[in-house]
Amino acid sequence: MATDAATLSFRELSRNGLGAPILLVMMLAMVIVPLPPIALDIFFTFNITLSLAILMVTVYAIRPLDFGIFPTVLLITTLLRLALNVASTRVVLLNGHTGTASAGKVIESFGEFVVGGNYAVGLVVFAILVIINFVVVTKGAGRVAEVSARFTLDAMPGKQMAIDADLNSGLITQDEARTRREEVGQEADFYGAMDGASKFVRGDAIAGILILFINIIGGLAIGTLQFDLPIADAMHNYTLLTIGDGLVAQIPSLVLSSATAIIVTRVSSKQKMGEQVIDQLFGNPMVLAISGGIIGFMGLIPGMPNFAFLTLAAAAGTGAWLSWKRQQQQLLPVEEPAETDATPQEAKDLSWDDVGPVDIIGLEVGYRLIPLVDRAQGGQMMDRIKGVRKKLSQELGFLVQPVHIRDNLELAPNAYRIMLMGVPVGESEIYPDRDLAINPGRVFGTVQGIETRDPAFGLEAAWIQTSERDNAQTLGYTVVDASTVVATHLSELLQSHANELIGHEEVQQLLDVLSKTAPKLVEDLVPGTLSIGVVLKVLQNLLEERIPVRDMRTIAETLAECGSRSQDPGALTAAARVALGRSIIQHINGMGPELQVITLDPSLEQILQTSIQAVSEGGAGIEPGLAERMHLSLVESVRRQEAAGQPSILLVTPAIRPWLAKLVRHSISGLQVLAYNEIPDNKQIKVVANIGTETPSLGVDQDGGVAA
Repeated sequence: MATDAATLSFRELSRNGLGAPILLVMMLAMVIVPLPPIALDIFFTFNITLSLAILMVTVYAIRPLDFGIFPTVLLITTLLRLALNVASTRVVLLNGHTGTASAGKVIESFGEFVVGGNYAVGLVVFAILVIINFVVVTKGAGRVAEVSARFTLDAMPGKQMAIDADLNSGLITQDEARTRREEVGQEADFYGAMDGASKFVRGDAIAGILILFINIIGGLAIGTLQFDLPIADAMHNYTLLTIGDGLVAQIPSLVLSSATAIIVTRVSSKQKMGEQVIDQLFGNPMVLAISGGIIGFMGLIPGMPNFAFLTLAAAAGTGAWLSWKRQQQQLLPVEEPAETDATPQEAKDLSWDDVGPVDIIGLEVGYRLIPLVDRAQGGQMMDRIKGVRKKLSQELGFLVQPVHIRDNLELAPNAYRIMLMGVPVGESEIYPDRDLAINPGRVFGTVQGIETRDPAFGLEAAWIQTSERDNAQTLGYTVVDASTVVATHLSELLQSHANELIGHEEVQQLLDVLSKTAPKLVEDLVPGTLSIGVVLKVLQNLLEERIPVRDMRTIAETLAECGSRSQDPGALTAAARVALGRSIIQHINGMGPELQVITLDPSLEQILQTSIQAVSEGGAGIEPGLAERMHLSLVESVRRQEAAGQPSILLVTPAIRPWLAKLVRHSISGLQVLAYNEIPDNKQIKVVANIGTETPSLGVDQDGGVAA
């Protein structure tokens, strides 16, 4: 009960912000106020216990960030140990002439029992401990912490871009992205703090050496000059006390240095440290078998310690056999239950059930990619595809159909194929045991791997080993795994073919949802004004130009208003675009008050309008040379806008907008074609280029724009 009360009191003080100040005041008091031997025993025992507890926490931590407070704890324990050194030095120098028990039982035990009461042996043991701590453990841990901090900071931009890529492809939510960004920042802070904290550990080891010599020299001077002790007795008393004091301090210091080395060399994993050692060090039976064979052969040599060598050889052989048996059991196939009815069934006649429907969205994979889609084998692709569907459904405004996944032995082992309505729309090859390093346009080096291109956007990329992931992110590459590559490719294809994914059932579902809040509107629209087929065609036209149909109320109100005057889906689509103008501009230009646009010369617009009318009446179309010059001018203007970091918008009259939009949709990537009446009144227009009929590049430069 007393322990529980003390724990609750300490927690209450910590919540009130008094825990750390009280602890620091206690350390300062230990330096200033003389402590009795019993207090030294309690504090030294607490120091050893605390260091062992910290070591156990580092061993059982799954990843370094699970013990993120470790740098601060390391600093506090170092200050505590140094304060104890000062307090014990005062007691040793004041009372050392009375005997080896003058500084408490802990120091006496380490001085008498651990080194056998021989201060020469004690000096050697202490020197070895200091060398191990200072030269090996502390120096190595400090170097690892320094390198980890530098590489973690260098890899931050690549990790942030990978998080953004997963968020944009719908693999993670906003909350998950925020959590992962916080983890990246915490990881950088942790290794940066560990780099500094390791310097405290190194300084503590140096301080231990200096304190030893100062105590011995000071003790001899005080014992012989002040208390008139014989030099042999003074050497015996003060040296044993100093060595005991040094060992009591150095052993916890060595434990904490080991904990520091363990935590900075840990690799984040889902396994504990013990499980990782067993699986990675002793998981291969050949390792134990060969090691046992070599030790057994050495044990047969005359003059060698045969019993020890042969015993360990037998143990290694037994471990190898057990490991081999475990692997064989894991590889055994699952026995299928025997058929209870041996009578062959009569063949059934064919029916409509044998004619399978075509999958709206399908994904076919080669046999080597099956583990990626099998949850039983740790595959994550199903979860990634579910995330893609969720994100697209939220963005487009209707529920995207499930993706049916099946294996296809006709594909290459590492290949996959994406199908829409049973027709392939995209395919590529991936390497499930590698990561894809994508060049976003600016990197600081090259990576070694299988050169390829990102299947979703066509960027330069390379399939690299998983161990090179951090290095590639440090160089500026965006690194994603194989499942993310497929999910991103699927997301991009579904977005570009969204108009094919919506049908009568989806439109009816949209109208049913809208009828819950606007029943009269839906009743007047379908079937009062338009058929569901016309509404479907309008929604398909909007999705074909990558305009979401989330604002179904605005679309329905516009169709109900204009449907009485025209049943033409093209005219209704143009009216819906005008009603959605603010949403369209927001998607293209964000919240910017100014809209930079490319326009056509009035004479060119007149020629295009005349040509469109002629084509609709069965006449000739636009002259090929003029079409080519206009295309070149548009391409050059789009390049200038991209170089300036601005969206490319072509502003034309409503009459020619649908035709031009269809013309440039696939030939000029990134060019948005808008009509004048689609621009909201609160937007300021700046003409940055004007395409004429004479030259391939007739226009106004960025600085000479005309504001309207």
